[in-house]
Amino acid sequence: MVTTMQSEPGPSKRRPRPSDEDEDEDMDAATPPPTKKAGKATARKSTGGKPPRKSNASTAGPSKSRARQEDDEGDGKKKRRYKPGVVALREIRRYQKSTDLLIAKLPFSRVREVAQDMTTQAGGGYPAGLRWQSSALLALQEATEAYLVHLFEDTNLCAIHAKRVTIMQRDIQLARRIRGRM
Repeated sequence: MVTTMQSEPGPSKRRPRPSDEDEDEDMDAATPPPTKKAGKATARKSTGGKPPRKSNASTAGPSKSRARQEDDEGDGKKKRRYKPGVVALREIRRYQKSTDLLIAKLPFSRVREVAQDMTTQAGGGYPAGLRWQSSALLALQEATEAYLVHLFEDTNLCAIHAKRVTIMQRDIQLARRIRGRM
């Protein structure tokens, strides 16, 4: 008895069996994920495009992360790291708010020593050298700081004019040249 299958009109429910060559190609190709119905969406966590870096703990030498962990364990607190520019802006606000001297008094008092050496070498006629009032040294320090602050303001403008943010030596030279002899 030979039975024959009658084909029904419409799409066939059986797939044709692929040949041996097609099976090899199917193994190499990745199978597409099953499609979802249009109306339902699932939430997925974004990875930002790049996969996370794998740490290789078996590499030779101490790793930086281990060294940091050892430092942190001693203190018990993690060192605070601010974004670039935050600390700079905080310092700008702090120094604009205060009227204190920016250069320490002790290093600036060495100006007196330099003046002493110059007067004794030049033979200014003073065997004991010059005597300084403390207010004279403070006035000299105020004038020096005012000059330097103004110079750095002009230097910053020169750097901005050159479409830069970082001031360079050439900016200071240009600012001094524009000002003229002082």
